[in-house]
Amino acid sequence: MLAPPDPPTAEANLRAALGLLLALRRQGLERLVLCPGSRSAPLAVAAGLLERHGLQLFTAVDERSAAFFALGLGRAAGLPAAVVTTSGSAVANLLPAVVEADRGAIPLLLLSADRPTRLKDRGANQTVNQEAFLAPCCRLLLQTSPGGLAQETDPSLESLARRAWQACLGSPLGPVHLNLPIEEPLHISAEALACLAGDLARELGRVQAGVLGSARDLSQAGALDLAQERSRQRAPSPFQELRTAFKAPFRQDSTPLIALLGGPAAGLDGDQAGVVVAGPWRGTAEQLERFAVGLLRWQRRSGWPVLADGLSGLRGWPDLVTISAYDLLLQSPSAQLAAGQVLRLGPMPASRRLQQWLAAIRGPQLLISEADPRNLDAGIAAPGRWGLGLESWLESWPQEFWRGTPAAGALAQAAHWLAAEADAQAWLDRQLPATGLANEPALSRALGSLLPPGVALMLASSSPVRDWESFSDPRAPQRRIYGFRGASGIDGTLSIACGLAQHEGRLVLLTGDLALLHDSHGWLWQQQLGGQLTVLLVDNGGGGIFEQLPIRPGLQSASGVQARQLGPASGAQATASLDFERLFAMPQPICHGPLAAAFGVPWRSLGGLEELAGGLAWAAGQRLALLELRTDRQADAALRQGLRQGLRLGESRPPG
Repeated sequence: MLAPPDPPTAEANLRAALGLLLALRRQGLERLVLCPGSRSAPLAVAAGLLERHGLQLFTAVDERSAAFFALGLGRAAGLPAAVVTTSGSAVANLLPAVVEADRGAIPLLLLSADRPTRLKDRGANQTVNQEAFLAPCCRLLLQTSPGGLAQETDPSLESLARRAWQACLGSPLGPVHLNLPIEEPLHISAEALACLAGDLARELGRVQAGVLGSARDLSQAGALDLAQERSRQRAPSPFQELRTAFKAPFRQDSTPLIALLGGPAAGLDGDQAGVVVAGPWRGTAEQLERFAVGLLRWQRRSGWPVLADGLSGLRGWPDLVTISAYDLLLQSPSAQLAAGQVLRLGPMPASRRLQQWLAAIRGPQLLISEADPRNLDAGIAAPGRWGLGLESWLESWPQEFWRGTPAAGALAQAAHWLAAEADAQAWLDRQLPATGLANEPALSRALGSLLPPGVALMLASSSPVRDWESFSDPRAPQRRIYGFRGASGIDGTLSIACGLAQHEGRLVLLTGDLALLHDSHGWLWQQQLGGQLTVLLVDNGGGGIFEQLPIRPGLQSASGVQARQLGPASGAQATASLDFERLFAMPQPICHGPLAAAFGVPWRSLGGLEELAGGLAWAAGQRLALLELRTDRQADAALRQGLRQGLRLGESRPPG
């Protein structure tokens, strides 16, 4: 084996790891998730030492689960949590969470230990091109000098931490990868560790105003071999920035952030009728409050109703006039819901009917994003984009505009929307009672009113988030709603929820059975969970979302027309031989309650929606609990179609 040119000591490796984590702490790092490994031993020991001095440390045996837990922490707090892994395939397991962090604009910091560069591409054990694994999805990829982490000086570690932290919190927020080659020896002796721990405690005890000491301060205090360290002292090494070697993590198109079509309004006329479309909210609860205040200001002046996505956090906001049933209403020709102009806020809602409706509008549209320069128009060209946030856009309007009142035409159009909304909600009340056998639309309608105000809710991808968008009750209290629609995967659902609950204090997760099974290792978080998490499982024996595909045998569209033909045979004939269950629904013979119990998690099976209130009250007394509701996915698919068909045919409107 090639010998390193300047052999470090285990103490030097630990010093450098401690220096890096101290530098990150000075930037604002509060939480770190540690995965097992030997190459990452200096980082693990450093994290353990700093846990005694305020760093919140979590441990996880599954890197994928660890990254998703940190993702939940980052979404809720608006600040990155760090994940530490060893080298090799451990780094590859971070990718699913990194993809969501990238697309969903969530701060996330990845620290991976690596073999030194001299061992790469030489057949050395556990050496892979891990520096390339996450690069396409990261805001920044940094790697320390080829000789290893111990060669970095305090100024270079400080710079490394600062650049990584700033990139996580840039525009847009996102993941950053620090790949850290570490030379052996990796494991410090017990005696040296005890000495270093004592000196760390004394040094940090002397620090005033919360400013953490540097690794150099510790070495001067006697914890490290000064003679050996000074013999290797050198100028700060230029750590490698590897981002340019890989595909750029995101691109800004040539469309200017501020499209001036008749001023910053970008063609919108606040004295004419229009609507606001508010997509999923990606900021913190505090930022949402400021956003909602600004939106309410605009609505009071313009009279425009707000089509509020289920993940916008705006449904139930005091005094804000919102439309919740737009996904149902827009399919009804009789509704005649118009919008000559549209103010679009943030990412596109999941509703395809809404997207089609927006694409057909010929009037001006302006898309405003919050600290995200990427194009979020979902392929629906908007004539204007403003990337500086709603507050700054509102401030760009002249003062005389704010002294005006809504136009009569705008109020009339808003009244038309509100009347259609009221009819739809009354229809849903009659069709979806919170009694009897459970079904998914009725569950989404009842849940918001049963949860106490202030309790946050996470909606898993696929059916839960779509049912909430269409069928949830807008009269329920406003609450923080989380969904992860950046990549819309079911990866890491339970682990994300645990991270959210850790920050929120209390959270309810609404999930399907396949999403829960996909992340069953997430139950392990119950051993460390500081918050309270209730998992409300809809067990319909497979992927319920696929029941709505047109190739489902016997499935008919809302108009009663058989599924489209597949080749020369009719839809029914072609699908009769299709093993739909095996190819799409993929039911699994798993009893989720006993599986959760195997991890030490208590569970209850609910017989119907009338038992939901009692089940939620029981679960609130557990740190982590599972409530299971069994539903019939085929019957629920038919119910959804029936509800849509009723609205299409005008059955929602009262007679006369």
